[in-house]
Amino acid sequence: MKKTLVTIICLALAFAAQAQDRIELIHGPYLQDIGTTEATVVWIASTNSVGWVELAPDDGSHFYETERPKYFDSRNGIKTESRVHSVKITGLKPGTTYRYRVFSTEITEHKANFVSYGRTASTRVFQKEPLRLTTLDPEKESVSFAMLNDMHGDTLKLEKLIGYCDMAKTDMVLFVGDMVSIFNSEEQVFSGFMDKATEIFAAEKPVFYTRGNHETRGELAYCFQDYFSPSKEHIYYMFRQGPVCFIALDSGEDKPDSDIEYSGINVYDEYRSEQAEWLKKAVQSEEFRTAPFKIVTCHVPAMGGWHGEKEVKEKFIPILNEAGVDIMLTGHLHRRMHRNAGDDGVNFPVLVNSSEDVLQCTVSGQELKIRIVDLQGKTVDTLTIKK
Repeated sequence: MKKTLVTIICLALAFAAQAQDRIELIHGPYLQDIGTTEATVVWIASTNSVGWVELAPDDGSHFYETERPKYFDSRNGIKTESRVHSVKITGLKPGTTYRYRVFSTEITEHKANFVSYGRTASTRVFQKEPLRLTTLDPEKESVSFAMLNDMHGDTLKLEKLIGYCDMAKTDMVLFVGDMVSIFNSEEQVFSGFMDKATEIFAAEKPVFYTRGNHETRGELAYCFQDYFSPSKEHIYYMFRQGPVCFIALDSGEDKPDSDIEYSGINVYDEYRSEQAEWLKKAVQSEEFRTAPFKIVTCHVPAMGGWHGEKEVKEKFIPILNEAGVDIMLTGHLHRRMHRNAGDDGVNFPVLVNSSEDVLQCTVSGQELKIRIVDLQGKTVDTLTIKK
């Protein structure tokens, strides 16, 4: 009897050890860098692995009807060995929905040119519906988006505010900075907001992230682009959906680079100047000029006397004033503020969303409508811009 019990315990321990060694997808997948003909899928595996995405048209066929094309996480012709995977898929059609699933196969050994593989983990398509992504469409008649900022790792608040949005009718979600208090570890980022965002919407609705000053801090800050905007050249960027051209600006830190808090590691004055040169070209592009509406996001608003605020006002606002921007959406101040066009040398309205509100915006025809909803579900501010 005792021998049998020992055997059972040993087998249980063996199975437990095997389960612990099994590769898992621990975060994601979630959508980044969605464009008119491309999309990027990001996820994190529990161990080093090669990763890929399988893509299928959303045509009613079963995902297993035929072998689906594979898009690998690779660089310069070599599959990437990593826990953090991002796969950029190109050659897609504008305004088109696709089904997808992701895979990671563990690498157990890599010596010289010999590679050994272990188990494979994937999102499920047998027992549940495949995930879906939809490319952007500049010809779309309308666009709807939600915006959150300054969550500082409060997932309950994020969940409650997103709960006031009709995600079935929302094209995308904008994160406008300070989603965590410090970008210090992967676990902090995902437990702080991104796991909850993925659970609610980010696996099928793209997140467009405008970095805040708190994401510039911490040991993982240098790796921000491994997780967000990994396929873009910079983490300031422009994109078009329907009648709106969006520009996301990175305001960097709010204090001088020499401040003791930064330990001599920052060069944000130089970075904002570099960004301003990019912005001059961006607002001259056909994509921007032909858009009926132009929206700019920037974490730090062009108001107040802090160094970062002054930099935004001096380096970005003169360019945007000449470009015909309709509105700038910001955060940072943790309170709701609404500045009208023409105030303090800014030719367009600046709306500061608080850390307790969700901004909802729809643009259709010749009208842009914004509604601000607080934690109690009450509409606390509205703004309408007509052409």
